[in-house]
Amino acid sequence: MHLFKQYLLAWLRRKRFYYASVAAFGALFFVYDTSTMRWGDQLFTSHLKNAFGYELMSHHLDIQGRPMRYVELGSDDLPLIVFIHGAPASSAFWKPLLTDSTLLANAKLLAVDRPGYGFSDYGNPEISVAKQAELIAQILQEKRKTHRRIIVHGSSYGGTVAARLAMDYPELVDGLLLQSASLKPGAETTYWISYPTSHWSLSWLVPGSLHVANAEKLSHPAQLTAMAAHWSNIRSHCIVLQGDADRLIFPENAQYAYQRLTGAASVELRLIPGRKHDLLVTRTALLRDSLLKLLDRTAG
Repeated sequence: MHLFKQYLLAWLRRKRFYYASVAAFGALFFVYDTSTMRWGDQLFTSHLKNAFGYELMSHHLDIQGRPMRYVELGSDDLPLIVFIHGAPASSAFWKPLLTDSTLLANAKLLAVDRPGYGFSDYGNPEISVAKQAELIAQILQEKRKTHRRIIVHGSSYGGTVAARLAMDYPELVDGLLLQSASLKPGAETTYWISYPTSHWSLSWLVPGSLHVANAEKLSHPAQLTAMAAHWSNIRSHCIVLQGDADRLIFPENAQYAYQRLTGAASVELRLIPGRKHDLLVTRTALLRDSLLKLLDRTAG
């Protein structure tokens, strides 16, 4: 009996430690989420000072009954560059490029909160990549009336959505930059924490963006498999960038896309030696130069 009591107490202590760790992680991530990734309109405006004095415009729409937010700045007389973030993140992820003077001199810049993130129905996942592309396409259909050229830059799982957008709405995408994008079924890391924190008993402990990211992550194989037959629909000029040391989204994703972009106007693949998943931080200039290259290629 004494040994059983000791075992029971040890088991309870382990359980308490486990749940306390999960709760602490959730609290820390909640603070990070609200202070770093989920910027309100005023906070966003204060962060996006730029050399041209462009004022950030924030738009809150209802698209098919779903709240969607996007922000933009720059001149309507220029081509449009659209940024689609990964997971978990929001339009705030793109600050380094949204404030880039060279880009602002050559294009209007637009960043969208994907469904479930930022201020686009925060915390409510939309696991269908086709549906996410459809919601963003409705924004771009309106923008097409003003901008003759549209370049779409998708990062990580945002690259998945960007690719699906170019597949389903080729008339809206003239240039496509797929950066560290999840594109090949099963060719990525799924961390063990995604499984327990997706269960109803623990999902309430995690912030909304992590809940959405988990739902998307666990649906990746099925969603990417559903896209496999549509790659030849992409007609735009394309650049595919990937760090060859990326252990989150494996480099074979880039090679997979490169081999399947058979209908694209042009395709360039570049694997970056020694770089991981954080190209926006470590190779910001390369991303900027790739976008400028797509602007040149679509100018004809």
